[in-house]
Amino acid sequence: VRKPVYVHALKGISFNIERGELVGFLGPNGAGKSTTLKILTGILYPSAGKVNIMGYTPWKDRKKYVAKIGAVFGQKSQLLWDIPPVDAFYLNKAIYSIPERVFKQTMDEMVELLEVGELIRKPTRQLSLGERMKCEFIMAMLHQPEIVFLDEPTIGLDVIAKDKIRQFILEMNKNGVTFILTTHDLSDIEHLAQRVIVVNHGERVFDNSLRTLRSRLGEKKIISVSTLNPLPALTLPGITITKQISAHNVELELDMAVCELNKFIALVNKSSTIRDLAVQEPQIETIIKELYQEE
Repeated sequence: VRKPVYVHALKGISFNIERGELVGFLGPNGAGKSTTLKILTGILYPSAGKVNIMGYTPWKDRKKYVAKIGAVFGQKSQLLWDIPPVDAFYLNKAIYSIPERVFKQTMDEMVELLEVGELIRKPTRQLSLGERMKCEFIMAMLHQPEIVFLDEPTIGLDVIAKDKIRQFILEMNKNGVTFILTTHDLSDIEHLAQRVIVVNHGERVFDNSLRTLRSRLGEKKIISVSTLNPLPALTLPGITITKQISAHNVELELDMAVCELNKFIALVNKSSTIRDLAVQEPQIETIIKELYQEE
């Protein structure tokens, strides 16, 4: 007889999200992101603990609750493959009992914002991925939800389509819509999130602003330097070579609390001449990776 195996997917995760926030929800594969998202949307119910969203318990007050939320999952479509998106929009109008005037006004505003125009009248199968995702957002927002869950909303999209969708999210957020964004594309977080929650092994390991997340690396900077002569040995404390491109070009991490920039420049100039030098903030990927490794 097979015995059930219980997986402790979440371990005491607790957080509050205020109305109108745009929160990034991050974690490696298997961290508990999807489980949390499914609980928040009412698809799963926890074996212990409680969830209160706008006064509702998602899995108990399902009918009333789903009228207040929207969801866009990058790998799952709400559109119907063989009919135009506009027909699917009218289906949602009926499902959510949206008044005709409100429906028409909301649809027209979103069509204009996302620049989909006549595209909504083409069969969904004829649309590009970027065009479909824009229509997915309209579909999710037609009933004017107060909170929207986004799971990999820009996956596979080109730069232009990503930018348009990010602008749309920010515009909706400006109008008071709360967003919870789960993604592996950390550029989405950098462009959108005001606050970041990081989970790992089912536990919350960080919950604060993006600025605070960045500050975890202290005064570290990413330096790219190119010289006319071969570079000297960069052996000062606080210098970590990350990429040796050639004898004349290197990328490194400089901890300015240990080694000041002018000290580094003086070291290089002792035996060479700097042709080009660029100083950048660490990528958010670096910070997230450090958080995961700490756990």
